Amino acid sequence: MKIVLSPNPYRDKGLKAAQTAQRVLNQAGAETCMALPFELERGSVEVPGHLKFFPMEEAFRKADLLVCFGGDGTILHAAKDAQLHGIPVLGVNLGSVGFMAELEVDQLNLLARLPEGKYQQEERMMLDVAVRREGRIIFRDTALNDAVITKGAVARIIDLDVKADGVLVGRFSGDGVVVSTPTGSTAYSMSAGGPIVEPTAENLMVTPICPHALHARSYVLDRNRAVAVKMGKLTRKTAYLSVDGGKAFRLGGSDQVELRRSEAKARLARLTSRSFYAVLNQKLGRT
Repeated sequence: MKIVLSPNPYRDKGLKAAQTAQRVLNQAGAETCMALPFELERGSVEVPGHLKFFPMEEAFRKADLLVCFGGDGTILHAAKDAQLHGIPVLGVNLGSVGFMAELEVDQLNLLARLPEGKYQQEERMMLDVAVRREGRIIFRDTALNDAVITKGAVARIIDLDVKADGVLVGRFSGDGVVVSTPTGSTAYSMSAGGPIVEPTAENLMVTPICPHALHARSYVLDRNRAVAVKMGKLTRKTAYLSVDGGKAFRLGGSDQVELRRSEAKARLARLTSRSFYAVLNQKLGRT
């Protein structure tokens, strides 16, 4: 079994967790290699000189599984990259919350189960995101967590019309709107007042951000709905689209953001039998 280890050096200081995991896996009979999730700025962080790193694309060849070390952001983007190669991801939490992580850093000995095949795979719904301008698609991406449409830094509200299969769902004025998957329901959507949804479910959540109306609410839509978010007039205003917290794409006044359930699915590896609610209560400090 070939396992790729992908540590975030800003989270895993000295790559201590990744090296411990490598020892556990090698002793259990797995073949391992290391690949950094992004290029490092020179001098920004120290990485042990004796370690060999492979380009991610090369590391994925003939790989069976990816283990990544970091916070939810690291795991999120690793899962999206691995999905393109049909590889499941197991996250080790080195962040503050880590809803997507399967293990904490003190549970690395459990990785010895992987070469024995003692793990399950869990599929997660994704969203296809597109921006249509004057009849043409000018932007495409795939979201595992969410697509967020927000105003610029200036303290003005933006007006958004949200439709499902061409029928108006809501007209929101405020800071923007979050369209999330169940996996993303515990991220920005939850902070904006959206519902918490089991991550293995398949729905689309539409949650307004700081709406300028008392009646504005979050909506949970059927997985097969095609959602369209249309900008109101953006005179002297700016709106941006960010997919899974990535680089913001500037939207024009006539643009329409289109979202639908993707045929692609991310796969997460599970080693423990903890329920989603046990994890939720622990992460939110209820236990």
